[in-house]
Amino acid sequence: MKSRASQTEAELPGGAALPGSLPGGLSDDLRAELIAFRRDLHMHPELGNQEFRTTAAIKARLERAGLEPRVLPTGTGLVCDVGEWDGVTPMLALRADIDALPIPDTKAGVPYRSTVPDRAHACGHDVHTTAVLGAGLVLTELDRQGLLPHPVRLLFQPAEEVLPGGAADAVESGVLEGVGRILGVHCDPKVDVGKIGLRIGAITSACDRLEIMLDGPGGHTARPHLTTDLVTAAARIAVDVPALLARRVDARSGLAVTWGRLETGHAPNVIPQHAELSGTVRCLDLNAWREAPDLVHAAIDEVAGMHRAKTVINYIRGVPPVVNDAESIGLLDAAMTARRGSYAIEDTEQSLGGEDFSWYLEHVSGAMARLGVRTPGDTRGLDLHRGNFDVDEDAITVAVELFTASALLDGNRS
Repeated sequence: MKSRASQTEAELPGGAALPGSLPGGLSDDLRAELIAFRRDLHMHPELGNQEFRTTAAIKARLERAGLEPRVLPTGTGLVCDVGEWDGVTPMLALRADIDALPIPDTKAGVPYRSTVPDRAHACGHDVHTTAVLGAGLVLTELDRQGLLPHPVRLLFQPAEEVLPGGAADAVESGVLEGVGRILGVHCDPKVDVGKIGLRIGAITSACDRLEIMLDGPGGHTARPHLTTDLVTAAARIAVDVPALLARRVDARSGLAVTWGRLETGHAPNVIPQHAELSGTVRCLDLNAWREAPDLVHAAIDEVAGMHRAKTVINYIRGVPPVVNDAESIGLLDAAMTARRGSYAIEDTEQSLGGEDFSWYLEHVSGAMARLGVRTPGDTRGLDLHRGNFDVDEDAITVAVELFTASALLDGNRS
């Protein structure tokens, strides 16, 4: 696979625009407004498919700009077109996810800490949302000036954190009609603000959920040979299933089963009648992900059978890997180069995290960039899905610049 760094300037859509040469910069007033908007979202996080306040706030701001947003059929999330589509030329879509996580906000000393108990924007979706909103406002002004080459669709998607992801429902509702390419960003606390990380090919992992129920007659711990020892069976499944899978798929596929819960028994001298395990199945390779359910089922049945445990397996399909296509990465590369110079771009690794942006890429080309949100010199080691997660808010400006430049340069395609 060709690396991002191996591309030439001739391959980059729009050519090699000089830093600062494109229109669509942010005014100081708009920067301040967007930071305030992000903080308001951060203080009022909402879980997947419950983002009613968030949806209303986005809708109201887009309407103030003279746009006509449409709420998705699920009741939360919305789409909004900037410019008038001619019904022929494929549009560029900019996607944001709008939901939060069911964890407490543990940050101290910030005025925008979550006001909702056990709810937090600990994955940066408030930043993603604000960036797409900001890009929409800038592109609307460019369209009024006759400077927007083609219309752009803004997509504010609910329920990214809910498997199999709100993107699947959004696609089913028709949000990709007329779209030829879709772009998104994801906050990365390992990358300094002012920079983005790009990668051609898979940039995230597939992620599924696995739940196993084990049953047996139970009995006395003095006579385990007369019953089904479910504690041992559950322990062996927890250890042996990942080991078996490691020898039944190509190691390069990165198929990994990791357990988050194992629950069984109530007394030290009673072999229980029921046990449960749950965890995730992650995979770096799309083809191996498609084979994973059958492989996992077979491994579980094999180990459980050795211990005479009856099994009920609930394999919940999640999301495939996000696979960035080379042309879309070239567009993001050109856009960031035009805004900030090539020094602001770095190669990034494939992560084991899941992202439902992948469902869009099953239908149209596109790419996701990692958005740097770490203040240079910050040594706190913040990470996603932790209650103390926060961002350097200059990242909002960077993301808006990236999106608007992408829209302008994508318009140069033939």
